Amino acid sequence: MFGRSIRLFTVFGFRVSVDASWIFIALLVTWTLAVGFFPANFEGMNPPAYWMMGIAGALGLFGSIILHELSHSLVARRYGLNMRGITLFLFGGVAEMNEEPRNAKTEFMMAIAGPLMSLLLAGVFYLAYRGAGPDAPLWLTGVLFYLSIINLVVAGFNLIPAFPLDGGRVFRAAIWGWTKDIGKATRAAAAGGSIFAFLLIGLGLLSVMQGNLVGGGWWILIGWFIHAAARSSRRQLGLRVLAGEPVRRFLHGTPITVPPGMLLDRLVDEYIFRYHEYLYPVVDGERFVGCVTVADVRAVPREEWPYRSVASIARPCSPEIMARPEEDALGALMRMQRSGTGRMPVVDHDELLGMLDARDLVAYVQTRSQLPASKSGH
Repeated sequence: MFGRSIRLFTVFGFRVSVDASWIFIALLVTWTLAVGFFPANFEGMNPPAYWMMGIAGALGLFGSIILHELSHSLVARRYGLNMRGITLFLFGGVAEMNEEPRNAKTEFMMAIAGPLMSLLLAGVFYLAYRGAGPDAPLWLTGVLFYLSIINLVVAGFNLIPAFPLDGGRVFRAAIWGWTKDIGKATRAAAAGGSIFAFLLIGLGLLSVMQGNLVGGGWWILIGWFIHAAARSSRRQLGLRVLAGEPVRRFLHGTPITVPPGMLLDRLVDEYIFRYHEYLYPVVDGERFVGCVTVADVRAVPREEWPYRSVASIARPCSPEIMARPEEDALGALMRMQRSGTGRMPVVDHDELLGMLDARDLVAYVQTRSQLPASKSGH
């Protein structure tokens, strides 16, 4: 979903980052407020004052979205879900989950927390606006009024029962709880998301034909994003057959390893050019000592390859790109998707057991999809 992100700070143990796309939306929001919303609703101020209000309003929106996503994350952690952090991106923000909710109640409580937080913020900002009094600076009352309105809009938009919006997750939780069938619930919620997405795209096209290129373009873009996310949720549903399957089950053959004393020119000629893999485990005798990647080799000047060893650039594999034999295969696959790697070493007490390949997991999912489920559900 994201491109390059910038880590900002950590709150309650959650990493807060901003995607590069957010810079564009922050500038757009500031400009819209400074030349449109505030001059139209709070007359009598000079342009620099409106621009300061625009900046304050954008920062307030920034903080409101963080609190919205933080409420999701806190509730998810309360129900035992592992959350990686919060990322602000082009269309708002997202609380990044390492795993899907395990039951309908968890899904509902986590999903509804965000809109409830936005409604609470809308109420707080509106009370502050009403309580500011006639002597309060106009710029302050203007910003408070905007933040009350925008949080109400965020809550209302997110409550639309269209997956992956919060309302779509609430809708999925309701069907899941009623039917006890996560598959049926996901398909229904995703269908709602696609219908809503096509509605937005249609309205956007109509707006463009009426001459509103910017507004219509945004509706089309948001609709496309929701449709793509709804389709992704249906694909993710198929991956649930991996839940409960240990990583060990998918290991086969002898892994390709490199010794720490191998020179880089040999590594390139005899391994990288031959096997075309991005990551290679480094093994010293029977002991797993780390990983070396194509990027690690590329960082070394070409003329140094005949003299530099693998040990000089190898480093310990991070937990994000390493698996344990008994861990859940679905969780391992999700980590591979996030890290952008198709293989990861499977290690048990410094012993390399094999390499987990995403292609094997996908092939298993595709094969299972062509066969009826057994009575045990596997």
